[in-house]
Amino acid sequence: MKCIINRRAQFSASHRYWLPELSEAQNIQQFGHCTRLHGHGHNYVLFISLAGELDEYGMVQNLSEVKQVIKQEVTSQLDYSYLNDVWLEFQETLPTTENIARVIWQRLAPHLPLVRIQLFEHPELWADYLGNDMEAYLTVGTHFSAAHRLALPNLSYEENCNIYGKCARPNGHGHNYHLEVTVKGEIDSRTGMIVDLVALEQVVEDYVVEPFDHTFLNKDIPYFEQVVPTAENIAIHISNLLQQPICELGAALYKVKLIESPNNSCEVYCDQLASNSVASQQSEPILMSF
Repeated sequence: MKCIINRRAQFSASHRYWLPELSEAQNIQQFGHCTRLHGHGHNYVLFISLAGELDEYGMVQNLSEVKQVIKQEVTSQLDYSYLNDVWLEFQETLPTTENIARVIWQRLAPHLPLVRIQLFEHPELWADYLGNDMEAYLTVGTHFSAAHRLALPNLSYEENCNIYGKCARPNGHGHNYHLEVTVKGEIDSRTGMIVDLVALEQVVEDYVVEPFDHTFLNKDIPYFEQVVPTAENIAIHISNLLQQPICELGAALYKVKLIESPNNSCEVYCDQLASNSVASQQSEPILMSF
């Protein structure tokens, strides 16, 4: 039986975004505060996913050996380092979150049966790399607070209560929603980015956070005058709002995850980078809720 196992590791390092072929003004315009002379640092958290058949000892890989490989090939070299100088790859392509994940894959692939590298720069920004050349995924997290009521206008209060329970109460209730937006694209061979991170965060702010935050969704967001604002419907609406502006940034919206509470969340998959035949047949996003 094939199985996937995950190993966590971490390292602390600094980096700087700066391209010598650009002027100071051009670097600042493209990278903002990340151009500061002495760089800035992060406590990186790394998840290594491995796949394989179980051996006679009931393991995919001996985790003690996996730990040593990760330490030898990655963390011992990156921990307390200045990333721009530590590996040649980061002089060719800037050490962005997505590019660090890609290079870590390259370092570990000769030794481990990798299926995914996931690297957290901080809890609201991380990258996933699956071994597909320069293709990677980047996720940004944010939040907004809003109220809603779950009720169909053509049903009585009692009928709505039978469907939605307490969520049908007339004056609604609120949530601190946590939103995760994942984009997919090609890592630029020089900047290390699949998308302008500042521009991506601004799109999410402009199209979702600013209009949704501190609202009563049923009354303040026109879309929800006719659509019940369940977590699933909110996530689908957010995905529809974001697909085009993210496409204009040069990436593709891959997933929207909306966490309504610690117990309830849903995911909408919106990948438009499939083959033309598949893309032309896919008119609706794929929804997962739990």
